[in-house]
Amino acid sequence: MPINLSFLPFLNKVEKDALKAVEHEVEWFCLPAGQVLFREGDDAEAFYLVRSGALAAFRQGALGRADLIGYIRAGEPVGEMSLLDETPHSASVYALRDSELVRLPKASFERLTRKHASLMRELARMMLVRLRGYDRNMSAEPKVFALVSTSPTIDLDYRANELKEALKRCGKSCFIADEECADWSGQKLDAIEAEYDIVVLTAKMADPSWARRAMGRADRMWVFARADARPSKPMLPDDPSPAAKLKLLDIVLLHMGGIRQAARPQEWIDAAEASRLFHWRQDHHRADADRLARTLCGQSVGLIVSGGGARAYAHIGALKALREAGMPIDFVGGASMGAIIAAGIALEWSDEEMETRIRKAFVDSNPLDDWTLPVVSLAKGDKVDERLEENFGDIEIADLQRPFFCLSSNLGNGRPYVHRRGRVSDALRASIAIPGLLPPVVEGNNILVDGAVFTNFPAQQMQAFHRGAVVGVDVTRAQGLNPADYIDPPNFVGWVRKHGLKSLPPIASLLMRAATVGVADHRDIGRSASDLLILPETTVDIRDWDKYDVVVESGYQAAKGMLAGLSEKMRKRLHLSTS
Repeated sequence: MPINLSFLPFLNKVEKDALKAVEHEVEWFCLPAGQVLFREGDDAEAFYLVRSGALAAFRQGALGRADLIGYIRAGEPVGEMSLLDETPHSASVYALRDSELVRLPKASFERLTRKHASLMRELARMMLVRLRGYDRNMSAEPKVFALVSTSPTIDLDYRANELKEALKRCGKSCFIADEECADWSGQKLDAIEAEYDIVVLTAKMADPSWARRAMGRADRMWVFARADARPSKPMLPDDPSPAAKLKLLDIVLLHMGGIRQAARPQEWIDAAEASRLFHWRQDHHRADADRLARTLCGQSVGLIVSGGGARAYAHIGALKALREAGMPIDFVGGASMGAIIAAGIALEWSDEEMETRIRKAFVDSNPLDDWTLPVVSLAKGDKVDERLEENFGDIEIADLQRPFFCLSSNLGNGRPYVHRRGRVSDALRASIAIPGLLPPVVEGNNILVDGAVFTNFPAQQMQAFHRGAVVGVDVTRAQGLNPADYIDPPNFVGWVRKHGLKSLPPIASLLMRAATVGVADHRDIGRSASDLLILPETTVDIRDWDKYDVVVESGYQAAKGMLAGLSEKMRKRLHLSTS
């Protein structure tokens, strides 16, 4: 019996005889929540159409775990690209909730697309729209969020309505529902999704029946917890939802005024196996609500800052210009010296505090002049350790007010190593361990060195961390060596006699430059992953730690120049004022 495909908008322009031919050959079936439709690398054997429900596509990605590519909703096709170019599936696709699909076998697909030009034309048009959307992460956003409270004292209705107001400030509509929608059909939820930008389902862990159903209907889960409580173990039901199994889960930690934190934020992440943690503070209520809303609707802004030794001071000037322009920074990450700047941003250091701390740690005295007879490095690294401890102490990455990551390079397996947990100072120490200049950091079988060795500008990792705009400041390509230093250089004793023990010899610049030159040729990858790329120009040597003011100014002027030339569309995307 033919299956009516009138529910598929993209087939509206297909000739009637072509549509009837497809309807006679498709097969209807149900894919239960959590089940896989096909896996990355599988051969393409059929073309699928989603009748109701929602699917999610994942690909092995930059953060060492599966990256969410996007969602496939009612009325959309699945698997057509692999069929057309005769390649294995490039992603794994799972059902986020009980979904109804129709299947057109490969042989039927090929025969019908050859015979009916209108069908092939509409498929091509639809794929172009999807590719353009995925390229800028605009059409693959989660729409249905389950907000689940871990404590009966959390006023979830109030929090949901605060987010609704913040979403309204972002220009997005929001529908909030609680257990009243428990008996809704899948088609009704599909209709609500189509009408609103964001759908929020609120549930309490104390009501396990509805909580399970809400989580089972969500594209993504946000678990709300009080900072003055401890997580239960296990936190989630024994049969967690597909969103939880697929790690589409975040923690929102609520900080009430005057309360004492009962558990480390990392404990909440571990208990829920969450991907990210957000802090919602009473004394920053409006700002944090706006940040959460931007994340909900895919309008968040992530800032990436590269390594580059003393040239990384340029990030401080660029940051000042971005703040002056009113650009919010919701996520932050970096590599090498840029990671230290990024950690200060995540701790919400003001421009003044950033300058004071960086000057004291790197400008007033050289952090790399504790020389040793080289066995694994020229410097002992004790001074660097002391300064990291002074500025970051025992603060953990999960404690930071903005989600943060940094990169080191794992020489054990030849891959970038993404730091998203543990002490900030330990992560930064690994990220700045320039091979030959500072001792590497050893974690088990991992030998971690400067992040710039493999990935000096981790814009792709930022794309995997959030779904909004990516802004990058990259000093990789700036000139960093003085040729005169390498023409008839004196021996070590001669260098010390002329410059003293406090001045780094040219070998330091050589090692630092060698650690980053390999990735400089791949900066186009970072450009393609960035919505706004700022490239400060400076001729300051990588080891010229005392050239703070001139390098900061180069970053400030580069950012001001880029901001001045932005289109109205890009200004809106970055939440800047428009003329």
